[in-house]
Formats: sequence, structure tokens, C-alpha cells
Amino acid sequence: MLLPFWWLVGVLFVACLCVGMTLPTVPLFVAGTLGLGNAWAGLAVGIAFLATILSRGFAGTLTDRQGAKVAAVRGLFCYMAGALVCLAAGLPGLGAIAAYAVLLIGRLLIGVGESLVAVGTITWCIGLVGPARSGQVLAWIGAAIYGALAVGGPLGIALYDRLGLAGAMAVAMALPALALLAVLPLQALPVMAAAQRPSIWRVVGRIAPQGAIVCLQGIGFAAIGAFFALHFRAQGWAHAGLGLTAFGAGFVLVRLLFGGLPDRIGGLPVAAASLAVETLGQALLWSAATPNAALAGAFMTGLGCSMVFPAMGRDVVHRVAPPLRGTAMGAFSAFQDLAYGLTGPLAGLLADRTGYRGVFLVGTVAAVLGLAIALGLWIATRRPAATPQ
Repeated sequence: MLLPFWWLVGVLFVACLCVGMTLPTVPLFVAGTLGLGNAWAGLAVGIAFLATILSRGFAGTLTDRQGAKVAAVRGLFCYMAGALVCLAAGLPGLGAIAAYAVLLIGRLLIGVGESLVAVGTITWCIGLVGPARSGQVLAWIGAAIYGALAVGGPLGIALYDRLGLAGAMAVAMALPALALLAVLPLQALPVMAAAQRPSIWRVVGRIAPQGAIVCLQGIGFAAIGAFFALHFRAQGWAHAGLGLTAFGAGFVLVRLLFGGLPDRIGGLPVAAASLAVETLGQALLWSAATPNAALAGAFMTGLGCSMVFPAMGRDVVHRVAPPLRGTAMGAFSAFQDLAYGLTGPLAGLLADRTGYRGVFLVGTVAAVLGLAIALGLWIATRRPAATPQ
């Protein structure tokens, strides 16, 4: 079972390069080429995550009822269609408003693809190796996703500077096509039947504390993804595309070194320590006066964000029955998508009024709130149960 697992991790890395390439190029295209404001650039980034949020329930139900492979394959098709539509937005002849509208449609398709690919792959991999190693599974899957973001960010900007949006999106469309060819020969897992399926809202209620922690953690990454490159160019600093690379390097490093830690010591202590590091990283980004300091802040944010999702995801997996894992992971992931979806447009409005530094101050405050929730839950679980008199 380990060979198919590692094959899926590699496939996910290639597919998610499509997402990584669009994150920094979309705001540059909207704010630069189209001449629209930061709020519109943030909306173009965030709307993909909105689509992901709205489709998580569908992705989870599809995975539980028709199988993880079906969900993953459909997601890869959505990736390709979304990149193709974004390519059309970059072709000459369209006015700014028309190009922006076309771009939003492409971003929506990519968001749906992200939902299907992530939920399908996570459920598939946990089914291959077993729930006892769910924390490690989530760690490696996240390493593949954020490693792809780290590589895709500078790759997307390099292609954008040389070939424009259309050229960058042509490459982005080819990558999930390669991933699709690699995943089709793999054997699907059998679908597990559930005697009774609760509503998704009941599932959400069971995992809401873990979801809130992941949501608050995600604001720091969303701020880097949407506004790091714009912040660097506004300051006149070089290497704007290295923000996601620095974040991804820290993120993947921690996953490689400590990926099995939640399975050994529990999710809450790992999440608490991680959020403390993310707080320091976002604070450094907010106060950075040099590009090196800002890159160090992005790196520290990656270190801190790395283990929060697998730490809380491990707890989520153990709180639901096996036939409901797809639904639970879909609902859990939606909390993180909520952070990604709202941070872009709301932080864009803030950036228009206060500059880009204020965006990272919001990320700092969010990480502190997440840390407070994690510590509160951890302390509550360590209290000895009252003995009857």
C-alpha cells in the first residue's frame, strides 16, 4: 500500500503546481495589467477559495458514496478547465472588465478542483495506510501541496513576466493533465457503506473547535499568497516571487522533520506550539524594514503553519466513523478555505487604506486567537475527570 500512497503524493504535487502558479500571478495581472485595485485583486484570489468552501460538502459526499478516485479525477478535470479559462482572460482584445469576469470564472473552476482533489486524495491515502497514521498522511499531503505552492509561485511569476498570463496558464493547464495520466491506472479503494449518514451540519458541530483553529491559522498564509508579491513591488524590492518559496520551504521542512509528531503526542500541543511560531512570523512580516526580514517572516510563518492542519485533522479523523471520513475532512478543510476566501478581499480593502503591512498585522492577531483556542482545549483535555463521591 505504500507505493500507491507515495505515487499519489507525487501526483498531488504536480497537480497543485497549477494552484501555486496562479496565486501570485492573478493579483499581478488584476492590479497591474488590468489596472484594478487591491480589493479586486484580493477578490480574484479569494473567490477560488469561496468555490472550494461551497463545494467541500459535495466533495465529501461524492468521496464517501462513489469513491476517492472519482472525486480526485473530477477535480483534475476542473483544474484543467479553470486554467484554460484563465488563459482566455489573458488573451488580447478583451477589455479590463470582461477579462476580469472571465478570470473569475476560471478561478471558480480551480477552486472546485481544489476541493475535489484534496478531499479525494486525503481520503484515498488514509484508506491506503490506515487511520492510526492519519496525522502523518496529512503531513505528507500538505508537504506536497505547499511544496507545489513554493515551486509554483516563482515559476508562475517567471512565466508571467516572459509570456504573460496566457502563457503561464497554458503551462498550468498541462500540469494537472500529466497528473491525470498518472492517477488513472491506480486501483480505486472499495466504497464503505454507512448505515446512517448524519447531516453535514452535525458533522461540522463535532469538529468546530478544530476547524476554528485551522481557520485562524490560514489567515497568515492567505495574506502571503495574495499580497506578498504586491508588497515587495510597492517597496521596490526584488524577488517578489520568493515569498511563497520561503513560506513553502519552512512549511515542508517541518513536515519532513516532524510529520509524525501529532500521532505520537497528540494534536493540540503540536497546534499550540505551531501557532506561537506563526505569530512571530507574521509579526516579523508586519514590522520588516528590509526584504530579507520579510522573507524571514514568510519562512517563520511557513514553519508555524505547517503542522496545524495535520494536528487538528488527526483529531477530526478519530472523531468520526470510517464511512464519514470524506464528509468530515471536507467540512474540516472548509474552515481553512473560509480563511483563504475571506482574507483576500477583506485584506485588500484594508491594504487600499493602510498599505500592505496592515494585512500582516491582521495575520498576527488571528494567529494569537488560534493559539488561545488551542491552549484552552489542551488545558481542558488535561484536567482530571471528577470522581464520584
